[in-house]
Amino acid sequence: MERVALVVVLALVAVAVAAVVQRRQRPAAPTRTGYAVPDQVDRADFSSPSAPWLVAVFTSATCDACAEVWSKASLLTSSTVVAQELEVTAEADLHRKYAIEAVPATLVVDSAGTVRASFLGPVTATDLWATVAELRAPGTLPPDTTCDHGVAS
Repeated sequence: MERVALVVVLALVAVAVAAVVQRRQRPAAPTRTGYAVPDQVDRADFSSPSAPWLVAVFTSATCDACAEVWSKASLLTSSTVVAQELEVTAEADLHRKYAIEAVPATLVVDSAGTVRASFLGPVTATDLWATVAELRAPGTLPPDTTCDHGVAS
């Protein structure tokens, strides 16, 4: 009887050790390292869908950086560029539709709805305006520039 009890105890210890070892060998769950922006949007979802260029700025009313980005982007409005602010409370459906999880998120979109450049977080006026200028008229930026203006290749 003692042998049976000893075998049962040893088997339980072996199972416990195996469980601990197996748990240690499992890779850790992946952590989120960033947020994504859409590659394509439906221009009909935005104001002036026939404008050649759209600068869409996804914001939140409680975000100071959002207000700064919007103030820079709004100055881009012209006969060929429409700038539109999409505040999360007022435009919750579009934030959900395009899976916008972080603000400010700025998209530079062509007439076909392709997101040609994007910025997550604050952006300088120089980078934003230069990006739009380069997309509208390639070659606008000096060829030796080393700045990354978010222009998709």
